[in-house]
Amino acid sequence: MRRWTVSIAIAACVGLVAGAQAQSNKDKPKPPYFASIGAGKARMRSGPGRSYPATWLYVRADLPVRVVDVFKDWRKVEDPGGTQGWMLGTLISRTRTAVVQGAITELRERPAFGARVLWRAEPGVVGRLSQCARGWCRFDVRGQAGFVEISRLWGVASEETLP
Repeated sequence: MRRWTVSIAIAACVGLVAGAQAQSNKDKPKPPYFASIGAGKARMRSGPGRSYPATWLYVRADLPVRVVDVFKDWRKVEDPGGTQGWMLGTLISRTRTAVVQGAITELRERPAFGARVLWRAEPGVVGRLSQCARGWCRFDVRGQAGFVEISRLWGVASEETLP
């Protein structure tokens, strides 16, 4: 009887660990995917390790990046300018942000061209994304929010849908 109890306990523990690992893997998106820099200061390195030289120092939290590869705790990222390098995974956030590209962009009341313009944002302005669908995203710049055409933003794919 005691042998069966130990066997059942071991099987339950193995099942819990396997379930937790499966959930953890499910939460990790496969590259390429968009994310953002979560730290106020983040070093980009030429390789996946602290022994590789730093190539850039980013001092702009929430800057969107595209994760193109993963190696252990490191993420190979691409910034809006196309520069690629490696960052420690703890410096990368799943918070979705985007940066205005091209020309001054209008933030509208609704996701439609005829909707009232609420705000305007210059190229380089970073904001948080939500409600992306059918070519539009809600773009929030420190509480000033409106809908922007996806084509005016770097940090979201044209066919992507976000809640």
